Amino acid sequence: MAEAVGTLPRRFEILVLNQISANGLKRLPAERYTTGKDIARPDAVLVRSADMHALSLPDSVQAIARAGAGTNNIPIPAMSARGVPVFNAPGANANAVKELVLTGMLLAARNIAPALRFVSSLDPAMADMDKAVEDGKKNFAGYELAGHTLGIVGLGKVGCLVADAAIKLGMNVLGYDPDITVDAAWSLPAQVKKAASVAEVLKNADFVTLHVPLVAATRDLVHADNLKLMRPGAVLLNFSREGVVNESAVLAALSAKKLGWYVCDFPGAAINGHAQVIALPHLGASTREAEENCAIMVADQLRDYLEHGNVANAVNFPAVSMARESAFRVAIANANVPNMLGQISTAMAEAGLNIHNMVNKSRGDMAYTLVDVESPVSEVVLDAIRAIDGVLGVRYLPDPG
Repeated sequence: MAEAVGTLPRRFEILVLNQISANGLKRLPAERYTTGKDIARPDAVLVRSADMHALSLPDSVQAIARAGAGTNNIPIPAMSARGVPVFNAPGANANAVKELVLTGMLLAARNIAPALRFVSSLDPAMADMDKAVEDGKKNFAGYELAGHTLGIVGLGKVGCLVADAAIKLGMNVLGYDPDITVDAAWSLPAQVKKAASVAEVLKNADFVTLHVPLVAATRDLVHADNLKLMRPGAVLLNFSREGVVNESAVLAALSAKKLGWYVCDFPGAAINGHAQVIALPHLGASTREAEENCAIMVADQLRDYLEHGNVANAVNFPAVSMARESAFRVAIANANVPNMLGQISTAMAEAGLNIHNMVNKSRGDMAYTLVDVESPVSEVVLDAIRAIDGVLGVRYLPDPG
């Protein structure tokens, strides 16, 4: 998208691939943003669950924002290679998922699914329906959550909220997360006992709930070997991602009576309809509140990035924020290699630009730099920076205010 030196573009165009909360879209002011489903050359993409892997995204795309936590529907490596950040909304739907996990535990513990099937099978016109109900209810006697142990694998925002709720219900909680953040550690209730491995959680819990992203290291995290460690009749809950659990192994564990229930948010063909599987149609974040929270969060992040270059909650970029101290800002995405800042500074100095402020951070192979200079930046200078080996993307972000 061409930009005149010293001015912001008249408006940004945002391709919306799914239904996004209206209150979220309102965070993108109409005088500067156009949103729609039929935009040919968008500046950014807003998405929920649409699979983007097969999409051919034009080179106009500067950012992708996922109104939710998981991003496995987005081709992140390809976007990183183009210097395009992928934003998400961690924690915005956490309460909704927490409530559904609690629902799942209660459904399993109280045998609600078979009880509902039993009641729906009764003929309301039968003369002795009351007697049939009383005779049948003994088949669905369950147990209370209090006093039982909940194991949590993944102690992010959702895991911490589930832990807190379970403790308030009188449960013992055992948690494991090798990559727990400082913020999550502060949020974790002190009563949570720390486990040293997934195996320890599976071995010592009556309920196990999973809250991890689907990456190479977590695919088939729960498999045939570690399912053997679970207590007979234990309940496994997966409101994370389908691939985190090996479904064939779960079916075998259910048949062997090693596992009591499998409760999940992914009704795959292999498990759907099984008497001991409670499969929901991906309802984890499907509340009005969660959808609105996610939409507002990513819209705010997207706007801050497009207008000012700041990065918050990008899954493939470092977090970078710099207060405006100049009307002339350049944002640069580049490979994390030596002497990149020196080359960028040299290109600006040779053009007679004085750097007022600069911040650079890296995350793995990706680095990101914001530079405020004291005078307008010409397209010639921007092209010189683009030509530096390892630079993936350059944006000029003058402030009209």
